[in-house]
Amino acid sequence: MKLTIRPGDITKLDVDAVVNAANSSLLGGGGVDGAIHSAGGPEILAECRRIREGLPDGLPAGQAVVTTAGELPARWVIHTVGPVHSRAEDRSEILASCYRESLRQAVRVGAGTVAFPAISAGVYGWPLDDAARIAVETVEGMRAEVGDDVTEVLFVPFGEDAERAFRAALRSGL
Repeated sequence: MKLTIRPGDITKLDVDAVVNAANSSLLGGGGVDGAIHSAGGPEILAECRRIREGLPDGLPAGQAVVTTAGELPARWVIHTVGPVHSRAEDRSEILASCYRESLRQAVRVGAGTVAFPAISAGVYGWPLDDAARIAVETVEGMRAEVGDDVTEVLFVPFGEDAERAFRAALRSGL
């Protein structure tokens, strides 16, 4: 599995699956979530509503579900809910679970290329360096489980600070 950093707009990537840093409602929001719903069109929201019928309290943080990608160049959107950062409680395992469960969903649907945003590093307040470290370490740790099913993971940081954090995390993981 090749790990790549590709800064830019995740909604424009021609990959098998893009990961959405969703909120638990799955019904759209701001940031990456809003951009994916907006660019992907109404099909994504319709599938999210169907999924929500079985999740009356919403998707729990650390879990992941898959929908169509609608009008995006990707084939699927993997929605995962990251934890809100807390100084009082270590939620690192929940953040790591977002990456693990997303990769498991990718394998389940046959997505060989997967693009991740910096989950929880926006309005959920996770410090960029730590979010990038957890992302890279978790994906690296999934190599044996995903085998050859996922050939490339792209980290798609938004902004120069996020890109720097992901590049540093990738270098330290080598």
